[in-house]
Amino acid sequence: MKSLTYSALTSSTPSASRRWRRSLAALLVSAATGLACAAPAGQAANAAAGVRLPTLGDTARGDLSPIIERKLGEEIMREIRRDRDYLDDDQILDYLNHFGGALVDAVPGARGETGADFGFFAVRDPVLNAFALPGGFIGIHSGLLIAAQTESELASVMSHEIGHVSQRHIARMIGQQKQDALLPLAAMILAALAAKASPDAAMGVLMGGQGLAIDRQLAFSRDAEREADRVGFQIMGAGGYDTTGMVAFFKRLQSANKVYGEMPAFLSSHPLTGERIADIQSRIRETPQRQRADAIEFHLARARARVLQDGSTTGLRDTRTTFETQLTQPQRQQQVAAQYGLAYLSLKQGDLAAARSWLDKSRASMKPKDGVLSAALASDGGAMFAGLDLEIKLAAGQPQEVVQGAVKEAEQAVNAYPLSRALARQYAEAMIAAGKFEDATRYLRDQVRMYREDPKLYDLMAKAYSSQGKIALQHMALAESYVLAGALPAAVDQLNFARKAKDVSFYEQSVIDARERELKERQRELKELEETVP
Repeated sequence: MKSLTYSALTSSTPSASRRWRRSLAALLVSAATGLACAAPAGQAANAAAGVRLPTLGDTARGDLSPIIERKLGEEIMREIRRDRDYLDDDQILDYLNHFGGALVDAVPGARGETGADFGFFAVRDPVLNAFALPGGFIGIHSGLLIAAQTESELASVMSHEIGHVSQRHIARMIGQQKQDALLPLAAMILAALAAKASPDAAMGVLMGGQGLAIDRQLAFSRDAEREADRVGFQIMGAGGYDTTGMVAFFKRLQSANKVYGEMPAFLSSHPLTGERIADIQSRIRETPQRQRADAIEFHLARARARVLQDGSTTGLRDTRTTFETQLTQPQRQQQVAAQYGLAYLSLKQGDLAAARSWLDKSRASMKPKDGVLSAALASDGGAMFAGLDLEIKLAAGQPQEVVQGAVKEAEQAVNAYPLSRALARQYAEAMIAAGKFEDATRYLRDQVRMYREDPKLYDLMAKAYSSQGKIALQHMALAESYVLAGALPAAVDQLNFARKAKDVSFYEQSVIDARERELKERQRELKELEETVP
């Protein structure tokens, strides 16, 4: 199956290019998306009720059906989740999905004609970048999350990527390839990389027998970027964010491009950054200005991303220095985030006492001092504070009485923040750590009925069953986890282990047989999918 990833080429470094080619090359041919901002001048954003996004008609649907597009995206996500640079942090994932979900809901029609079920995730990469995949999956580089100074800047990027999905640019790209008999987009990437070292070499690639087709595809990509800019601007404005954040972030991107060099316009899959800045400035002049306070969760998520960005000794030392410098800043949100970051960093380094001390300081800093006037914060960060508190209490080396107390606190946190997937998992972890295995399995069975696509729930369920000596159920739960990870042969193996377990019941045997037939049918469908995608 050819590759079809949707990844920005702006300010890409050679290491970043190698990383994504390595992890996704077996899956798809790329169509560049890119960082949000700028849109054609003269079109102002409207209030949410008045925003109407453009529709596509049936052109794209014939080349890549919504069902195949979603399945393709799910297969790519399984590959990404296995990559060592996938940022598998529940708190960051919670924040990105709540934040991105609110942007999607801000504008009727943002899900597009396919009704895309959006999912947001992060990858460890210092490059300022974001990308959209088939079916509504949107990835954010950790470097971008750290570099964004306000939620409005982050909203500008994520709204742009939502625009790519809502306008089905991947499906339309495939239609364009068919019309032009286009070479795989890998040839375009080759030309772009060649331009770094030798413009003449890049020209040689483009002026070959299929150079015209590549040039047409690059033009299509630039048009798609402008369209995503326009749609993203509408989404961002309807969500109540400060649209000047687009300009601020693009200027930061322009500075980054000065380090690596911006590609010549004829080789670029994006409009030039300067052009996009000018366009968005013209658009902003026609819209009312608005200010929006950042949620503290934005700064806490950035702090976690900074800790996870570089786990080397030098990297962690530099991260500590950054947080210590941030402590001296006058803004309360910056101080709170720095203290939270130091607590998380201390936890990662195994210093539980320091982690507890810094977390207590961070929580205390959220409260305005008596007699001191302070601007109200947009949120209290309660779910993320509770999550880190539980991480510390459930860390290896904690006495059993601390673990037992964590169960009650986790239950209270789940009741206070029922939408937090991170806290739900931590509640199950706390019950397992405290030896409350029956309570844990009962809770997890309810959770998997609501969230069938969460592999971590099945992993926790397998752990709870194993602790109870329920071997058949343990292997059946592991099989479901492997299914969600895309490892169907391993899932079938787990079902066979469950079938041979001494404690397997007649009913469980029937369930295993039926599930095995389903998995073999799915393997057949995936093979057909590989043959269907051009």
